[in-house]
Amino acid sequence: MDTAATIEAAAPRHGRAERIATRIAFFIAGFGMAAWAPLVPFAKARVGIDDGVLGLLLLCLGAGSMVTMPLAGAVAARFGCRTVFTASTMMLAVALPLLASVTSLPILVAALLVFGAGVGAMDVSMNIQAIIVERDHGRAIMSGFHGLFSLGGITGAAGVTALFAFGASPLVAASAVALIVIACLALAFRNMLPYGSRSDGPAFAIPRGVVLFIGILCFITFLTEGAMLDWSAVFLTSVRDVAADRAGLGYAAFAVTMTIGRLSGDRIVSRFGGTTIIVFGGLCAAVGLLIATFVPAPAAALVGFALVGVGCSNIVPVLFTSVGRQKTMPEAVAVPAITTLGYAGILVGPAAIGFIAHAASLPVAFAVVAVLLLGVAASGKRLKV
Repeated sequence: MDTAATIEAAAPRHGRAERIATRIAFFIAGFGMAAWAPLVPFAKARVGIDDGVLGLLLLCLGAGSMVTMPLAGAVAARFGCRTVFTASTMMLAVALPLLASVTSLPILVAALLVFGAGVGAMDVSMNIQAIIVERDHGRAIMSGFHGLFSLGGITGAAGVTALFAFGASPLVAASAVALIVIACLALAFRNMLPYGSRSDGPAFAIPRGVVLFIGILCFITFLTEGAMLDWSAVFLTSVRDVAADRAGLGYAAFAVTMTIGRLSGDRIVSRFGGTTIIVFGGLCAAVGLLIATFVPAPAAALVGFALVGVGCSNIVPVLFTSVGRQKTMPEAVAVPAITTLGYAGILVGPAAIGFIAHAASLPVAFAVVAVLLLGVAASGKRLKV
């Protein structure tokens, strides 16, 4: 047994303080990551790039995340979730003011890589901690953790937008976010876990067996979330003739129902079980997309996007819980593996939807995603959740 495993085996069961620290960690990640979205137009204008270059530039964020995810699992297993989460949070806090102020394209690329690296490492370390804390708690609490991530995302994006409305510059807004992130980290630091996993295993491994299966389900679910983020507004304006200033209502409907679903998800998962959540969630999300696609009314599209949020809200938390129960791979390796596959869905999915929309139409692309979600629902009974 390695040092981290020995420390965890000797540690007391985790209580309320560790659960609160984990919730703060998820809030920090959602808050800090979402704060970047309102800064994008300012960065584009400052550096003087077109949409095509911006699209390539944004890939740097995903690239930074996907590089650090496997590393984060290995480092967390050796040095603890607290160490990895603290270091990655500071990376995010340093990168945000740079993203809001640099005028050089190479420096902006470097800042995005650092920002993405921080986000990726945060994601892995906080989910490893969440698995350990939930396992010791003895009942479902993963959805609540992920609900704080969603709540942090809404708060971060809305908070930066509000600061702009009051006349704050991008640098002031980003610096305020960085200070809030550091303050929240100070609150959580003491009760973040000084170890990462009780499992022995290699630092890196290709996902296999049930871990690969879970990763594929995460890929599809994150792909759906990426589709809502990048294509819901385009769908409303180009297919349903909604005015551009109201097109954001589509993603808002999705984000609000997802957040509510996650914040109430622990009770729902405890009552109905993880298998039912995956089956119902996949069906609900698929039906929502089909309603949005085939019912020719803007209101129906909003209802459909809201159903997608309800359906997707608790699938990923249940999948992370199942990672903590499987014995095929150590969780310090399994969590980075499925997180990386999930991020791949966010990165690849919107581009694939664009390709299908170009070859056929956007409604056809949404229908393809709905079929994939039906596959998620059909796969639910194969997992021990």
